[in-house]
Amino acid sequence: MNLFIIWFLTGMAICMTVHGMWKGRGKSHHGKGGHKHGSFLSVDYFAYASEMRKWNASFKMIFAMVCLLLCILLNNIYVSIAVILMMGYLTVVIGGLSFSHYLSMLTVPVVFLIFGTVAIALGFSLDPVGQYRLHVLNLFYIYCSDASLLKAGQLVFKAFGAVSALYMMTLTTPLSELIVVLRKAHIPKVLIELMNMIYRYLFIMMDTHSRMKHSAEARLGYVDFKTSCYSFGQVAGNLLIVSLKRGTDYYNALEARCYDGDLRFLEEKKPLKRSQIVMAAVFVVLLLAIWKITTTS
Repeated sequence: MNLFIIWFLTGMAICMTVHGMWKGRGKSHHGKGGHKHGSFLSVDYFAYASEMRKWNASFKMIFAMVCLLLCILLNNIYVSIAVILMMGYLTVVIGGLSFSHYLSMLTVPVVFLIFGTVAIALGFSLDPVGQYRLHVLNLFYIYCSDASLLKAGQLVFKAFGAVSALYMMTLTTPLSELIVVLRKAHIPKVLIELMNMIYRYLFIMMDTHSRMKHSAEARLGYVDFKTSCYSFGQVAGNLLIVSLKRGTDYYNALEARCYDGDLRFLEEKKPLKRSQIVMAAVFVVLLLAIWKITTTS
């Protein structure tokens, strides 16, 4: 039965790929050129440019959270793969995000996954234990087993499934719409405003660092290792001061627009379509069916 699920997921991936290639004929994805703040791509740009921006924000958030929870709670590698495929399909094919940019964003958690999975998959011992082992310098053994490799694989796919669900939500929904949804969910106003301020301030700091780094590069500040270390220290020392000044300017801009302690965003009416509800319901049932079949076989 597990073989049937593997073939089903393979066919699912092929169909999604073919549909993406057919839909992208003669079109250029909106991520190729990119909208840049200094030298980094803005997540907000992808969200505003996504074709899924027309979808109801509450629906996207609920659907993403349900998929994330199922991916974590069911703890099934086939369920995780299905979530990765579906979220990637929605983000890239339906939303229109460049596949190269989507892959580059997915590589961000790879470093953390590598260290996490290596610690789970591999073990160290002075005695020859484990199904697979390597004797290092005649001092100790590095070993692993089928169970540890399977557990590490499940962790990798589970993490990527959860991340892809969050990426689908953030890369297709602007922050202002997410804040509106959180308000409807009665999340405390302080948390919402802190989230917005921190999010915006991260981009201010990144933009400030990018400008200062480019300025140092234009003055040959990274011509050799010694000069690079000095330039790095100068940039790091000035970054906080300049960022605080720009943060003050950001707050002054808010007050100039009659900011009274409550952030307000223009809400755009986006009705929920029946086809979207059916799609979400069918996919959730499919995940539960995959979990049931693979756990009972």
